[in-house]
Amino acid sequence: MRNEASSSNNSSGRGETVVADWGLSRSTCGYCRTSGRKTSIAHGLWAHSLTVDDYQDLLDRGWRRSGCFLYKPNMKKTCCPSYTIRLKARDFVPSKEQRRVSRLMQRYLEGTLDVKKFVEVLEDPSTSNHYDSLSSVKKDTLSHSNEENNKAEQLLHYLSVQINNAVHTCIESGDFPSGIQLPKASVKIVSQAKRKLLAEGMENLLYSSNIAFQVAATLRRAQLAETEVQQIQVLRQNTQDNGPSRKVIAEKLASSLNKLVENSGLSIRACNGHLNFYSAMNQSPSDNGIQIAILSEESSDVNSKRRCVKSSPEHPQGKRHRLQIHLKTSSFDPQEYALYRRYQIKVHHDKPDQVNEKSYMEFLVDTPLVFVPPSGDATVPPCGFGSFHQQYLIDGRLVAVGVIDILPRCLSSKYLFWDPDFAFLSLGKYSALQEIGWVKENQVHCLPLEYYYLGYYIHSCRKMRYKAAYCPSELLCPLRYQWVPYDVARPLLDKRPYVVLSDFASLQNQEASSPSVSANATELQHHDIGQADSNDVLMDYEEEMLEPESETDDDLSDSETSGLNVGIDGDITNILIGLNQSRVRYKDVQHPILRRSLESQLPRYLKVVGAELSKRMVYSLG
Repeated sequence: MRNEASSSNNSSGRGETVVADWGLSRSTCGYCRTSGRKTSIAHGLWAHSLTVDDYQDLLDRGWRRSGCFLYKPNMKKTCCPSYTIRLKARDFVPSKEQRRVSRLMQRYLEGTLDVKKFVEVLEDPSTSNHYDSLSSVKKDTLSHSNEENNKAEQLLHYLSVQINNAVHTCIESGDFPSGIQLPKASVKIVSQAKRKLLAEGMENLLYSSNIAFQVAATLRRAQLAETEVQQIQVLRQNTQDNGPSRKVIAEKLASSLNKLVENSGLSIRACNGHLNFYSAMNQSPSDNGIQIAILSEESSDVNSKRRCVKSSPEHPQGKRHRLQIHLKTSSFDPQEYALYRRYQIKVHHDKPDQVNEKSYMEFLVDTPLVFVPPSGDATVPPCGFGSFHQQYLIDGRLVAVGVIDILPRCLSSKYLFWDPDFAFLSLGKYSALQEIGWVKENQVHCLPLEYYYLGYYIHSCRKMRYKAAYCPSELLCPLRYQWVPYDVARPLLDKRPYVVLSDFASLQNQEASSPSVSANATELQHHDIGQADSNDVLMDYEEEMLEPESETDDDLSDSETSGLNVGIDGDITNILIGLNQSRVRYKDVQHPILRRSLESQLPRYLKVVGAELSKRMVYSLG
């Protein structure tokens, strides 16, 4: 027998993939636990070792892993068809709800969030309707937010009035010509990004007005209107010298606003024609004579609403908190296991004897992925490729752990468990946003790394539809393994749970450009999020269900195996076989009994992994 390299990955130092075929497995569906009668059917492989390149390609054929066990749902036979879902990180557009989660965490870290009502609702056993109570808290919070927004608007109006008064003063003093209708001033909030960029000394830029530009343009138009047509060319060249420039106008207005400085504690300066309002860096908003609100933009869109975080004597600033996020390679950590056990028992109501170190290790710690260290050549991120645990610590306390795989083209989110005491922070949604951000940041170190995989999307399970809220997402066609936009797939899945999505790929442009489809999808996503757990997490329940001990059904009929959605048949002659310590192609196997045995096994294996992977991965007989 000839010994062959298992794959190009092996020759490049990334190891080799060695798998054993487990055939088809049946188990009770994790999404239909209430009935206990429906069945999940999946093809299984046990991975002795697995390269990150091969696992990336397996993901793109609908596979997932639970520990060292790989599984691919039989989409036509399983009760809850599971579609692989992914998102291109740089195209991600956060929804209003997702921005709210980010702001919630920021307020908590700043010490401005009053969590008492949230904690009382989550822990009060006498609460008859949990979601109604949360809705009540949300309404109270929105009411308080509206009150803050009203006060913020009053402040901006106050500053605008003061500028208009300064303009009137300049007209009376003869600095500006009379008899001309000058524009009214408007004051806008400076975004946090620009605030940091333009930070000057010990001052913090809060607000700005471009009134000087508007006044200068109005005066220039008035001068041109009074001039003969033949003199317009000359006047355009001399207008800046003959009339007041925007810089001069801004300086005059700043000089007239000294009284405002005395009343508010703000400093006002003219800067390149802009009228800027500053506060001291070490001065809290409540130190000012009037109520100064620090506003941060929810969106760069000009029509987006703004949030107000207020600190006042009625709502004193609380304790500030520190969030740390650590990424470590997958390994057993007693602190993580203690958090996992508490999470499973309190959140998922597992029995204490069901949660042990062995099951935890097999589910979330054991991994067949061969670690690839960083290379420094823009092909591997600084952390390397492999399986990782991302720890979230607040004030040094472990509050959440995200189990993830970092692969050549994606970050694949596997599971998240969190401290029930911090349920009010929606750590599941927050961790997803952090993981999407991680992909964006690390693409500069690894150019092909651009996708975020959220596991399986199950349209027939309302609780799992939240994954489509991370948009614009794509679903993998279960037959031809083409990616189809969610907006195209959704109306098809509304009609039946199993769909060959690539058959409708031609509808992509038509459906994506249809406002009704997009609007309906958005409406459904928000509705489903409201129906699901208020702190839904990125996890695959079937990974808890499909363990290596699952029953292997070798008696399934050909009609059942034909439902594996295998794509185009291939030639088994080039499948790589692991026999003892040798690596040979099936066509080179000489033993007649072994050939007959493999001849009955390999066609189904070839169909579910594909021709290319079957040539690279080692089909182990041991």
